[in-house]
Amino acid sequence: MPAHPFRIVNVFAESALAGNPLAVVEDARGLDAATMQALALQFNLSETTFLLPSSTATARVRIFTPTFEMPFAGHPTLGSAHVARDLGGTGDRITLELNAGVIPVEADGDVWTLQANAPTHRAPEASGDELASMLGLAASDMAGTPLWIDTGSDQLVSPLASFDAVRRAMPRADALRAHASSGPRTLAYVFARDGDRVLARFFFLKHTSIVEDPGTGSACANLGGWLLATGAPLPQRLAIDQGESVGRACRLGLEVTADRRIRVSGRVIEIARGTLRL
Repeated sequence: MPAHPFRIVNVFAESALAGNPLAVVEDARGLDAATMQALALQFNLSETTFLLPSSTATARVRIFTPTFEMPFAGHPTLGSAHVARDLGGTGDRITLELNAGVIPVEADGDVWTLQANAPTHRAPEASGDELASMLGLAASDMAGTPLWIDTGSDQLVSPLASFDAVRRAMPRADALRAHASSGPRTLAYVFARDGDRVLARFFFLKHTSIVEDPGTGSACANLGGWLLATGAPLPQRLAIDQGESVGRACRLGLEVTADRRIRVSGRVIEIARGTLRL
């Protein structure tokens, strides 16, 4: 029976049992896409990654949720980089070949930072009132300009008026599907800001249910894209808290540099290793 070692790491974690869990299959040679998808459902985490050789980067990484493959995601990129460094003895600067392109990643100890792709953006078709209703909020809870942002994963980014509004958000699945779908994926990121601190939540559909992600690096990168698209002064450096509503505290770092680069960071902690026998 072919054996495939894997690791479980927590990303954006300030303690061992915090952060966003990730399964990383160390060597996915011999696994086809259907098997990778089935294994992602088996692990049933928000994402599972599969490391492969690359001719253009330190490693090739494929990222699967339990229901579909993703071109880019933040916590899988950082967690995969952490494992790739340990496997290859590559040092603290590596590159990962994702479906969204080659992403540079660097480490300071166990804190990893990725540089996201340059963002694109577009206005949502839904009105502000429709988006507020979608989120289970009043129109007065909305603030700023909602935008679809894509730094590798297209997502609806909606600024809210207060931390309280973020905590009260209760999206409706039917409205989320109607107003926050991009291709096969349905997802929405809400945030509020108080100085250099941000409270954020990320919702997506899994099968027919709304699921909340503890810590979403791609959405953090898209928040950087939102800052650029809305003309925020640069540079910016923010600390984003996410996951409190699901009992998995995550701390994400966002930097948008004066030359418009978007950098997302977080600590990675390994908690388990095992072997798949298929």
